This record gives sequence, C-alpha cells and structure tokens, in this order.
Amino acid sequence: MKNNFLERIKRLAEKKLRNPLSRRSFVKGLALTLGLATVAKPKAAEALSFDEFFQKHYKELSPADKERIFARIEKETREKRGVEVKISDPPPMDGVEFAYCLNLSKCIGCRKCVYACVKENNQSRDPQIQYIKVLEMTKGSMDVDKGTQYYDHDTVPQKDKFYMPIACHQCHDAPCVKVCPVEATWKEKDGIVVIDYNWCIGCRYCEAACPYEARRFNFGTPTIPSEEINPDQGYLSNRLRPRGVMEKCHFCLHRTRIGKYPACLEACPTGSRKFGNILDPNSEVRAVIQNKRVYVLKEELNTHPHFYYFFD
Repeated sequence: MKNNFLERIKRLAEKKLRNPLSRRSFVKGLALTLGLATVAKPKAAEALSFDEFFQKHYKELSPADKERIFARIEKETREKRGVEVKISDPPPMDGVEFAYCLNLSKCIGCRKCVYACVKENNQSRDPQIQYIKVLEMTKGSMDVDKGTQYYDHDTVPQKDKFYMPIACHQCHDAPCVKVCPVEATWKEKDGIVVIDYNWCIGCRYCEAACPYEARRFNFGTPTIPSEEINPDQGYLSNRLRPRGVMEKCHFCLHRTRIGKYPACLEACPTGSRKFGNILDPNSEVRAVIQNKRVYVLKEELNTHPHFYYFFD
C-alpha cells in the first residue's frame, strides 16, 4: 500500500514538472512539496527537470551546488542552441560600492547604449526587450512624464531637446526588493540589485513597485539568434532567461566585478557615462558627485539610488 501511494505521488509530481506553471503551483501548494520530499529521486532521463524544479534559492546554494547548476546550464545551451557558453559567478568585491553617473549635457540620444546593452546581456530580440530607455525631453524641463522614448529622428540631438537614459537605479532602499513575495530579488553588498531567474515566479509585483519603470517581464520565450548569443555569461546577469521571469539592468556585473566597464559605457560616443566605486575617494564617480551639479531622479521617494545625473 505504501509503495503504491509513493508511486502515485511521484507520478503527480512528474506531471507537475511538465507543466510550465508548476513552480507557481509549488509556491502556492506546500502540501505538494511535503509529499514530494518523501519520494525517491526520478530516473536519469528526468534528472534535469527534477533538479531544476527543486533548485534552491541562489543565496542558499553551496559552491558545489552552484558548479553543478552552471554545468547544467552550459550543457543545456550547447544542446538546445549549439553554442558553447561559460557561466561565471563573480562575487561582490570588498570595499566596493558601484555608482553610475550620467552627464545630461553630453548625451545626444543616439541610443547606442541601448543596443550595446541588448547585445551584451542576451536580451530577447522578439519579443524585444531593452533595459535602457532614452527619453527625449524639452530643455528647461525635468518632468520625465513629459518626455518620450518613441522619437525617431534622422539626426540627434534635436534643437531645444535633451536626452535622459533611464535604467535600473540599483536603489539602496529598493521597493522591488521589499515587495517580492519569494525573495527572488535582493541587493548585494556592492549596491547591485540582482534577480534569481530560477526563483522568480513572475508575479510582477516588483515591476509595479519600481518608480523608474526599469523592470522587464518576459511575456514570450526570449528569441536570440544563436550566432548573436554572448557566450560570456553571469548566473545573476546575462545568462539566457526562461519565459515568465523579470529582468533588468545589473550594471553588467559579470564585467564590472572583474574590473571592466558596463557595455553601455563603452558604447557611448560622447563620454556621457561614468562608472566606478563610490567608496574610492579617487574614483571618477566620486569626483563627479563632489564637484558637479548632481541630480537624483525622484529623490522624494527616498529610494537612494546608485544612479546620478549631472550637468557640466
């Protein structure tokens, strides 16, 4: 009798694992989880989906767990997309808190930062997802509600206009982190707010809470031509994402945590973008904040972002 019961629970679990909504059902139904804890491991052919389903929160994984997961993702990408990728896990550095400064006097609204970000971070081409939006604003106004990101001029900048790129502000007191019901997003010690794509249940509470409209939701399966996949991938940054999870700018942490600049900064033709360690008294961002006219978008909300705008 006991064996029959366990087999029935196991079959139910396997049926659940083939359902794309099974993780949400899992979160809602702990009774099922308790039942699954008593069953034997699945057969080898089912191991990947079983393993993925029960993948613990990234923050709780051991180094060995992470290495096993990274190897699994690399194998899946090789088999499904024919691309050799390397999943990295650069940790935050001691004594480093990243900040971004953007010179509104120099930005010309060319959107090369947007396209570089899409390419670097393996963002879906169809449906199109972009982490950075560039607002065209009328000079003399700082009201972002009056700006538009849907300009399509032959030349930029336009007369009497200025341009304001907006992405995730990596808030110190991030509303998105506070509202996440499953702690799939959190702020790391270097100031970067990250998302565990395997833990995200796609409820979109974080999207609604973000005052900068900086989070994106995958309504469809992300589409990227295999030849355009960036093989240098970070687990918490630009690895290929599944459908139904949140995404956003992460300061290119797979680059910046190893001493490189974000892709958007390197693509900027005007030098509008500055990035570095705000705790370093000799850093460029520290000099900007101390010596320039600096603005924080929606300062009244007290989110204390790590993103600053300035004028020369």
